[in-house]
Amino acid sequence: MKQVRPKKNLGQHFLTDLSIAKRIADTVDACPNIPVLEVGPGMGVMTQYLVEKPRPFKVVEIDRESVEYLNEHFPKLRENILGEDFLRMDLQEVFGGCQFVLTGNYPYDISSQIFFKMIDNRDLIPCCTGMIQREVALRIASEPGNKQYGILSVLIQAWYDVEYLFTVEPGVFNPPPKVQSAVIRMTRNKVQQLGCDENLFKRVVKTSFNQRRKMLRVSLKQMLTDMSMINASQFATLRPEQLTISQFVELTNLVEKVLCANTNA
Repeated sequence: MKQVRPKKNLGQHFLTDLSIAKRIADTVDACPNIPVLEVGPGMGVMTQYLVEKPRPFKVVEIDRESVEYLNEHFPKLRENILGEDFLRMDLQEVFGGCQFVLTGNYPYDISSQIFFKMIDNRDLIPCCTGMIQREVALRIASEPGNKQYGILSVLIQAWYDVEYLFTVEPGVFNPPPKVQSAVIRMTRNKVQQLGCDENLFKRVVKTSFNQRRKMLRVSLKQMLTDMSMINASQFATLRPEQLTISQFVELTNLVEKVLCANTNA
């Protein structure tokens, strides 16, 4: 079978450098002894190294042409090639409810959605590695006070420790993307409960960063009609990029207190 044609609508940029493919595949070794799920293997440039590791391994690929290619070139993987959309999958069913490492050369346009799904399934995914757009990787790994620090930084770092591993230049892809790429690893931290309403936490974080240049006493008006408690707090004159995760938890509890007071008024 001829090589798979990269499809723009799927955001496909096939990695062609084998040494980099092996380096990415080896990032899963930091979380040994559990299965691995590769997202978007394409023509299997990483798959060829992952399949040799002594642990259960599956791939999920939405592109039918790629699925045919993988079936032909990786016959021993045939029963473990899932022709599905990762974002629609029930991850409990992939390895029978067992934990697994998530990895891949992720499509740039859905990488954030993939990581939000990882967060929702954090008890199943103790480790996630892979390649994404460098700008997004910097955002995920950023600390408070940096201009890259934002929604992804807070929501992911609340549950995972993030490592920016290395940068990948555009010339090692077919077709070359217009941006640099980066490889990261996210390892589940020890946090089991945030200490606040988790859904409200997400709302507070997203609402705060929707107007990231404004003080919180301005941006939170989208959520609250009575701002007196916020205005009297330490958060009033802060901007969202100044808050640590624990401060966002504290802010969430304050917002909940305001919402409850308004409901009971």
